[in-house]
Amino acid sequence: MNEFKLIKTLAEEGNMRKAAERLFITQPALSQRLRTIEKEWGTQLFIRSQKGLEPTPAGELVIEYAKDSIVKREEVFEQIAATVDQVNGTLKIACASIVGQSWLPQVLKEFVERYPKVQISLITGWSSEIVKALNEREAHIGIVRGRTDWKNTKHHLFRDQLYLVDKEITALDEVKEATRPFIQFKSDSNYHQEIQHWWQKHFTQKPGHQITVDQIETCKQLAINGVGYAILPSITLLGDEKVNKIPLLNSEEEFELTRDTWLVGYEFAFELKQVEAFTNIVKEFASQIQSVHEL
Repeated sequence: MNEFKLIKTLAEEGNMRKAAERLFITQPALSQRLRTIEKEWGTQLFIRSQKGLEPTPAGELVIEYAKDSIVKREEVFEQIAATVDQVNGTLKIACASIVGQSWLPQVLKEFVERYPKVQISLITGWSSEIVKALNEREAHIGIVRGRTDWKNTKHHLFRDQLYLVDKEITALDEVKEATRPFIQFKSDSNYHQEIQHWWQKHFTQKPGHQITVDQIETCKQLAINGVGYAILPSITLLGDEKVNKIPLLNSEEEFELTRDTWLVGYEFAFELKQVEAFTNIVKEFASQIQSVHEL
């Protein structure tokens, strides 16, 4: 077993038992390995206590070195994999949660069927967290939503419309008289800024009663079950929800509020065969969903 993987796992778990389970070795064997590693470094790396493992100052340096070494090792393997014809290696994706919950599973199903030898690592979060993951080399490519100031390679995937979704409201003018709550989900700041800007442009008062939830799926389920009304992107709406879906329009009766989805990453990452293969499939699916939205 690679000693860097062992050190990284101990640091992440902070517990000998949990780390041993994750590494598929016994706890005594793990303790022995750690003593050997500490002897090689000539210093104690972790302080053991009832609460678990706490890195020493020297341990923090070694942990950081171990993490960097693991990343570098993966990059070398990826570069080697890129020199052969077969698509393999690891594909590391960072994806906006909304896309990860609604659209990406279809893409990954197709990708896995075509390229079964590729290992996949997926993290989800807000678009700001996706950019952070790319900058810290935790992901090869990212899928982000909304306006993006990404300076490196980026591909526009699709644009979806935002709707006011409700069981009772059938037109935007009815929102002014609505007594039911406005349900919102937590998201990145620019999404909320767009919603607030649209609201202020159409209504003079804020919603009288609001419910805030942490996940968009929870927001959707509350809306379609009649708890209140919500603003949701079309990517999350399957079409079989028994609710009114009112597009957010401007005075000229044109679509006003939309949300763009982008594939972003550093240029070198797109040269990897597994990333190139994934990009091609993503573009295939993106063209399909864009065609549906344009109907």
